[in-house]
Amino acid sequence: MNILFVICARAGSKGVKGKNTRLFLGKPLIYYTVAAFEEYRLKYNAADHMDLAINTDSELLVKQLRETGIEYISVDRKDFLAGDLVAKKDVIQDTLKEVEQLNGVVYDIIVDLDLTSPLRTAGDIDGTVRTLLEDEKADIAYSVAEARRSPYFNMVLQDENGYYTTVMKSDFVARQQAPRCYDMNASIYAYRRAYLLGSQIYERKALIWIMQDTGILDIDSEEDLKMMEVIAERLWSEESEYASVRKRAESYQ
Repeated sequence: MNILFVICARAGSKGVKGKNTRLFLGKPLIYYTVAAFEEYRLKYNAADHMDLAINTDSELLVKQLRETGIEYISVDRKDFLAGDLVAKKDVIQDTLKEVEQLNGVVYDIIVDLDLTSPLRTAGDIDGTVRTLLEDEKADIAYSVAEARRSPYFNMVLQDENGYYTTVMKSDFVARQQAPRCYDMNASIYAYRRAYLLGSQIYERKALIWIMQDTGILDIDSEEDLKMMEVIAERLWSEESEYASVRKRAESYQ
């Protein structure tokens, strides 16, 4: 089994200026993603061949990755894949094709790690990958957190008359009756190669790995960044798996 890990990040950002190269509690964001990857590789890896690739148009991000001392494959972000409305799966597909052509390896599983979700552990990566591998019919597994709101009870949208109503109509009278819902947190996605390269990318058999609820946060605003730094300090001081990632990240540079 061959696994390709990918980091896809552009230089620009409208929500948080230059967010992919920002510091998070004194260290570049990418350090935490690389640290979690290395922790996974050392503690859980059962692959025959594993590589890490980055797809970016940011020279600073590549410089930060180089500072970690980790081996990686660099793929330049193509102009037509650099816009705000480009689907990330298109960038991941392009990365896979470029890397396979470059090194002649055919990858069975492709794992995307998002830079703006630094609060993940090696166990979260392993859980997501293992969830996919244990079901041969599954196309994709991704990380989630338990939803704090329900579309059946306390999530609303504006209707055609300008008034507000619940997102999902139902006859449920108690939240316990409603289907359990989860928030996709964009932290970890594990794809089977055939599915990722197929044409029916959204007709999928998907599975989930449930992360700690604080893992729902990702950096999409300055407020997110501040809040996540507070949460990170607690997780690093109280929980060993998170602390292990922080310790490795601090060893870089």
